[in-house]
Amino acid sequence: MLFKVLAVGDVTGESGVDFLHRRLRSLKKEKSIDFVVANGENAAGNGLLPTHAEDILAAGVDVITLGNHSFGKTQIADFLEESPYILRPANFTGRAPGRGRDGDGGSRTASPKTGPTRSLRLRRLCGRSRKWP
Repeated sequence: MLFKVLAVGDVTGESGVDFLHRRLRSLKKEKSIDFVVANGENAAGNGLLPTHAEDILAAGVDVITLGNHSFGKTQIADFLEESPYILRPANFTGRAPGRGRDGDGGSRTASPKTGPTRSLRLRRLCGRSRKWP
């Protein structure tokens, strides 16, 4: 059985969130997409605010991932603890808010909020590269 996943790169600013609202549901239907994961760490410019996270999820995204700008907006910290649909990098310290490590539900099995019951294991890592002169 085929399980179609759409991975969306950086959702950047209000225009990125608005675009998801305008196009994601029709794209999911047109392409028979079962699950959508989107990187939301730049939805508020540098970071993610709870209102942006709610808007992204309301647009049809199943899971929001974060990266090196995860905590660019401190207002997201408590929301990360509450929301099972936002995944911070697993290789951040265990003291970082949110889910990211195996023990805190970060390596999680996620199912689409709608449609057939299927599951997908997600893990988000954040890497670094050396900048050469």
